[in-house]
Amino acid sequence: MQSINRTLQRLQNSSSFKQNYEQLKTDVLSNVHVQQFLKENSDDLTNDIIEKNMMKLYEFTTQSLGCDKCHGVESCCNTLAGYEPTLYLNGEMIEVRYRPCPTKVVNDERKRLERLIKSMYVPKEILRASFADYQLDTVGRMDAFEYAEKFSSSYESGEKMKGLYLHGEFGVGKSYLLGAIANQLADKGIPSLLVYVPEFLREMKQSLGDQSLNEKLERVKRSPILMLDDIGAETMSSWTRDEVMGSILQFRMQEQLPTFFSSNFDFNQLEHHLTYSQRGEEEKMKAARIMERIKYLAKPILLDGPNRRHS
Repeated sequence: MQSINRTLQRLQNSSSFKQNYEQLKTDVLSNVHVQQFLKENSDDLTNDIIEKNMMKLYEFTTQSLGCDKCHGVESCCNTLAGYEPTLYLNGEMIEVRYRPCPTKVVNDERKRLERLIKSMYVPKEILRASFADYQLDTVGRMDAFEYAEKFSSSYESGEKMKGLYLHGEFGVGKSYLLGAIANQLADKGIPSLLVYVPEFLREMKQSLGDQSLNEKLERVKRSPILMLDDIGAETMSSWTRDEVMGSILQFRMQEQLPTFFSSNFDFNQLEHHLTYSQRGEEEKMKAARIMERIKYLAKPILLDGPNRRHS
């Protein structure tokens, strides 16, 4: 508000105050969001009311809407960092009220989940992942990118859509693409949960002792978008396979919640990995049950190409 008041003071002290004010008024009233507000409240608004509340309308136009001028809550240019303005008519007073912006909503949810689930840790390069930096130099990468971009642009909360099962050698960009999808969805205010599977399963075992297992399991099961990174890299026990992964995948299949996977294994290799427990027991039916759910939830795409971690 201080910057807005300083603007008004400069106008008042100017010899051409009236001319400057009329220009400010023209700019404010030409704002598409202000026009929409005036149209929606046309029955209750008079020219006199609009004139009296011009500086409130001006305050509104100086703020960023929908994070269109921001690159994160930390660098938010709005009066209240992480909050975007809305116009509200209260009698003959036009008020500017602030609500959490899409980026803040996603950031707050991510922080809550990080406090609860430690295996949410994601390397910095994945947190900064974007489609713009994703190299389309193989057929597999182009296929994966096409589906990822289509999903990210068309998905709306609650929609039933298949995820991706990205498989390939080390360092070909599987986790990076998951991060890019998550960041693209975050720009739309849609939260996602990306967990590193080997660490997540270790954490689930430890949670048996502190009574937090059920809460963590429920949050993962019900996440609007779930990304299971590096499935198959863990040492799988019958309990983690059936009671943890099986429970999560069964719920998400029933609710048709979008689920993404990355793995060094293709479907056949992963099924073989899931067949043998930590004790060496062969359990083909239980492995097949897990694979049935994964195949229902995600479309497999092979990511090929060189190891980009060494390039």
